[in-house]
Amino acid sequence: MKHVVSTHVIVNYRLTTVWLERIRRAGIQAVEVFCARQHLDYRNRAQICELGHWFRDSDLDLFSLHSPMYSDEVWGRSGPQAVINITEPVKTRRVAMVDEIKRALDIAEIIPFRYLIQHVGVAGEEYSGRKLDAAFNSLEELSNFARQRGVEILLENIPNELSSSARLNLLLEQTHLDLGYCFDSGHAQMMEGVEAAWEAMKSRVRSTHIHDNDGKQDQHLFPLLAEGGTIDWARLMPLLAEGGDRYPLLLELKESPQFPAPFDAAAEIFHRLEKLAAQTAEAAR
Repeated sequence: MKHVVSTHVIVNYRLTTVWLERIRRAGIQAVEVFCARQHLDYRNRAQICELGHWFRDSDLDLFSLHSPMYSDEVWGRSGPQAVINITEPVKTRRVAMVDEIKRALDIAEIIPFRYLIQHVGVAGEEYSGRKLDAAFNSLEELSNFARQRGVEILLENIPNELSSSARLNLLLEQTHLDLGYCFDSGHAQMMEGVEAAWEAMKSRVRSTHIHDNDGKQDQHLFPLLAEGGTIDWARLMPLLAEGGDRYPLLLELKESPQFPAPFDAAAEIFHRLEKLAAQTAEAAR
């Protein structure tokens, strides 16, 4: 499986070529960049062009972008108007949010990437038919816009009533949208459980978000390194490994003082997870 890290682990810092070089030197093959304006300001053409020049001369690939969750530069702390939510029922507000995501998609014209990871709703959001309709309208427009730029939209399972594995399947069944999934191990652990979520999502999985937690809080712990994780990696890794190279092993971690060199820690996690998968497969023979 391809080794990829998300820049979520450094999302509180401006993304520069220095950070990208650290990722490359850790032996990691590709990166998912988190679109948060304090980190990657997708409205700032100078920053995008600088990173684009670096990627053109580097063997580190930009695999995917994570769609913006807030339009401000302070992680949504400027107020509720900064939240970007494609399930917004009021059309004028929803159109403005979709336009914000399109600004991020425009990065593909300077730095090509394959996937945009998109949330359906926000954490804890309740289910309603109106929100499902809003999500369909948003995703139909965004997927057409993305395809014109060589990008596919992937839906991520997140902890709300719209984005469990079953609800994502229902969304695609009812809307006939032909979209793939990003399987998030930590979020699945907080909802129906990683094995049940994987079974429901696996036919459409094109990417992953690999991290751990205590089963209650979205902690984005370092798998097999940080204390407090509850995912049984010996059971999950063989399931992920069955797909071979169809999707990457993509770590989405949270900054921690316990790991001052997060990309070196990520390289160790890749080694341990793949060793665990191989050992489990050998024991099953």
